[in-house]
Amino acid sequence: MAIQRNKKSAVDLTVISGNTVKKTKSYNDIDLNNWRAYDHVETGTLWMFPSRAKGNGHKFNYHGNYIPQIAEQLYNRYTKPDDVVLDLFLGSGTSAIEAINMGRRCIGVELKPELASQVEEVIKNHGGKNLVEVISADSTSLEAKQGIENALYSFGREKAQFLVLHPPYADIIKFSDKAEDLSNCETTEEFLEMFKGVAKNGYDCLESGRYAALIIGDKYSKGELIPLGFLCMQKMNELGFKTKSVIVKNIEGNEMGKGRTGNLWRYRALAGGFNIFKHEYIMIFQKK
Repeated sequence: MAIQRNKKSAVDLTVISGNTVKKTKSYNDIDLNNWRAYDHVETGTLWMFPSRAKGNGHKFNYHGNYIPQIAEQLYNRYTKPDDVVLDLFLGSGTSAIEAINMGRRCIGVELKPELASQVEEVIKNHGGKNLVEVISADSTSLEAKQGIENALYSFGREKAQFLVLHPPYADIIKFSDKAEDLSNCETTEEFLEMFKGVAKNGYDCLESGRYAALIIGDKYSKGELIPLGFLCMQKMNELGFKTKSVIVKNIEGNEMGKGRTGNLWRYRALAGGFNIFKHEYIMIFQKK
């Protein structure tokens, strides 16, 4: 087996045997000579999932975690087996669990020590003890960055190959009483500056030319729409990330506890002149 690199288009040509050639990008293992076989990989900007995938290590027992199908799609498009995924808002560990399922590795930073410990236990029970490093720290801090660098060293890597950012949608859900928690920011401006601090650590720890995903939704405040997604996109661009795609994903089937309040929100929408959120964004970036 021989591998050749076409530098102009960053394509790997792998001669498997005889004249059989596998043509892949440098950041995934999708065979472009056999591209029709990948109809399970999303390439459009509208993602519709009727429900949350369950099992295979995933549970819906933590309000605010993103669905496993997002991680699966992102890893297929932007990573290869054994790559390191960096998640700076690890939460209940969706990124880490799916990394184990797909033969990737993961470094996750979580602010709440008790949640970080829970995720470590889940990871151990799911057979990922040597594939995942969980760091309990403020993701804006030097402590978090040093922890990431130590974890990368233990994995034999200098940088991560993919970055996931799934911050709180400002103050919509309060996740803790910690001042470092973005869900406790008193203003949108404060939220954006703290988010930029997290994204800066992610940028510094990501390999050049590799990709990042921001999963986020917007919010309403005092009768006005606050476009958090696009405001965060601007902060990513200020750091040097290049925006590649803006994907709209439905959130129906990905909500907990709405139940009987659905009619109340419909009434409020009719009375207040706004529309009920049924989508969130997955924004794709590349480190220049």
